[in-house]
Amino acid sequence: MSSSLKNLSDFSHMEVGNAQGLKFAIVVSQWNAQVTGALLNGALEGLAKHGAVEGDVEVANVPGSYELISGADIVLRNDEFDAVICLGCVIQGETKHFDFICDAVGHGIANVGLKYNKPVIFGVLTTDNLEQALDRAGGKHGNKGEEAAITAIQMALLSKKYN
Repeated sequence: MSSSLKNLSDFSHMEVGNAQGLKFAIVVSQWNAQVTGALLNGALEGLAKHGAVEGDVEVANVPGSYELISGADIVLRNDEFDAVICLGCVIQGETKHFDFICDAVGHGIANVGLKYNKPVIFGVLTTDNLEQALDRAGGKHGNKGEEAAITAIQMALLSKKYN
């Protein structure tokens, strides 16, 4: 569990690696755009900070978090990408819809990665409220989009090493 004092996006303790020459797709949900836009900015900044150039990053928008699954599948039909970053935000409401969407998105994203043998990164916030989402999209807890970018770099490098 995160603490209100902890920035979850601190990577000073780890070797990230160089993203130069790697190609990334970012599939981002348009639902909760205030949050997902901040996640996207964090991901783009994280990739650039570690050597990715603009021409090696493609952004694909999808309507909602559920569509991240098919969005990732569609972009991976193009074999040029080394990793896909899925960014979304699902905020708890009054019904069980939250549980069904979160479960489906988590399993779906994992299955796409297995289908293509490529890293498909889960950068989806699943929060109780908008404040928690904003805290994790560039607020006091850092930016999950940047975390997803770092994960994508590390996993793409691992994949290149062993494939």
